[in-house]
Amino acid sequence: MSHAVSPRRPALALTLQAAILSTAFGAVAAHAEPSPALDRVSVSVGGFIAKPKIQADGDSAYGYLETPEGEGGHTTLPRIKADVLLGDSQGISLDYFRYDKDYNPTLSGATTYQGQPISGNASVYGNLRLDVAQLAYRWWIGHQNDVFGIGVGAAYLHARVEGSVEGQVSTQGPVTVGGFTIPQQTRTFSGSGSASENGFAPLIELAWRHSIRQDLRVYAEASGIKKNGGNVDGHIYGGTVGVEWLPARNIGVALDYGVQKVQLSRNGDRRADLDLRLTGPSAYVKLRF
Repeated sequence: MSHAVSPRRPALALTLQAAILSTAFGAVAAHAEPSPALDRVSVSVGGFIAKPKIQADGDSAYGYLETPEGEGGHTTLPRIKADVLLGDSQGISLDYFRYDKDYNPTLSGATTYQGQPISGNASVYGNLRLDVAQLAYRWWIGHQNDVFGIGVGAAYLHARVEGSVEGQVSTQGPVTVGGFTIPQQTRTFSGSGSASENGFAPLIELAWRHSIRQDLRVYAEASGIKKNGGNVDGHIYGGTVGVEWLPARNIGVALDYGVQKVQLSRNGDRRADLDLRLTGPSAYVKLRF
C-alpha cells in the first residue's frame, strides 16, 4: 500500500532550514559586531594647542653654533586623525600634524676657528616647518567595553628650515702665533639660506579604548618612530590621553592632552640637530559612520 507524500513536509523542511540558516547568520553577525569602544569608520579634524620648546644647532663657517632652548607661546597646529575598522578586530589608523612657526633665538658663546679662539653673538630670523604623517595597521584585542590595540606601519617626515642670521665675532686677542702678535679683531657677518629633508621611518603604536556608555568613551595612545640611515636620523615619541563625547550617531567631539618629542639630526657636509617638544591639549570634531 503506497502512501502519498504530504505537500506540507517539504514546506516544513524548508522552514526548518531557513530557521537554522537565520540563526547561524544571526550568530555570525553578532560575533562580527565590533566593540562599542570602536567605530567602523571615523574622521577627526581639529587642532593641537601646543606649548613648544625648541633647540636647533648646526655647523657654520665659524664653528658649531648652539642655540639656547627656547620656549614659545601657545600655538595651534592643524591635526587630522582617521580610523577604519576591517572586520571586527583589525583596522587602519592615520595621524597627521604640522608645525610651521617662526624661530628667532639669540646666539652667544665661544668656539675655535682655524685654530684660533673666537667669541661672538648672532640673531637668527628663521622659520621651521615639520610635517609628520603616521599610517599603521592595528590589531584590536577584546570585544567588550575595553579593547587594546597594537599597530605597526610607517611614518613620513618632512622638515624644512629657512631664514637669515646676522651678528659679529671677535678674536680673543692679542694672540701670538709663530712669533707674530695678532691683535683682537671684530668681524660682522650675515647670511641666509634654507634646507629641506624628508624620509620614511618604521612606526609602532599602542592604544587602549574604553566605552563608559554609548555616548561617552575614554582612550590612550602612544607611538614611536625611529629613523636610521640616510640624510636624517633620530626619533619621534608621542602619547595622548583623552575623552570622546558622541551625542549624535554620526558626530561628536574629542578632547585630549598629549606630548610629542622630536629629535632629528641631519648628516652631511654640515651637521644640524633639532630638538622640539610639543605639549598641550587637542580638540576635534569627530565624524563616524
